[in-house]
Amino acid sequence: MKVSVTLDNQGLLPDKYAKFAPAEYRLEDNPVVNFPIAVSDVPAGTETLAIAFIDYDAIPVGGFPWIHWTVANLPVGDVPENLTTSDVPFVPGTNSMYSIFKHSKPEITQSYIGPMPPDQTHDYTLTVYAVDTTLDLTPGYFFNELRKDLVGHVLAEDSVELPARSE
Repeated sequence: MKVSVTLDNQGLLPDKYAKFAPAEYRLEDNPVVNFPIAVSDVPAGTETLAIAFIDYDAIPVGGFPWIHWTVANLPVGDVPENLTTSDVPFVPGTNSMYSIFKHSKPEITQSYIGPMPPDQTHDYTLTVYAVDTTLDLTPGYFFNELRKDLVGHVLAEDSVELPARSE
C-alpha cells in the first residue's frame, strides 16, 4: 500500500491545512479542513481504511503526542479534501482538542484539527491502515480504541511524515 500527500514547494504541508489556514478553512480559529490523501496499491481483501494523524514532536512541548485526527471505516480509495463535508461515509474519532473542550464541541473534538506547531517546524505522522473489516466503533471513539480494534485486522499500512511550519 502507498499513501501520498502533496506538499508545497518548500516540502511542507500547505498552509491552508495548518496554522496559517485562511478563515474559510477554520472553525473557532482552528484549521479544520483536511488535506487530500492519495491511496494506492491497497491489498485484496481490504474492506475499509483507517487514519491516524499524530504529532510526536509535541512531546517536548506538552508532554505527550498530540492526536490531530483519527478516522475509521472509510471506503477504500483516495481521501478527499474536507472529508467532513463530503459524501464519503466514515466514523470520526476524538482528537486531542478533547482535553480542552471535552464533550462540548464535537465539531472540533471529532474532526481534523490541522497542525499548529508552537515552537518550530514539526513532523506530523500520517498513517493509513488497510483493514479487513468494518470496525465496531462509534463517533467519538478514542485512539486507544482504534488501536485495539485494529489488532488482527490490518492487512497493510503506510506512514508519511508531513512537516508543518510554525512561522
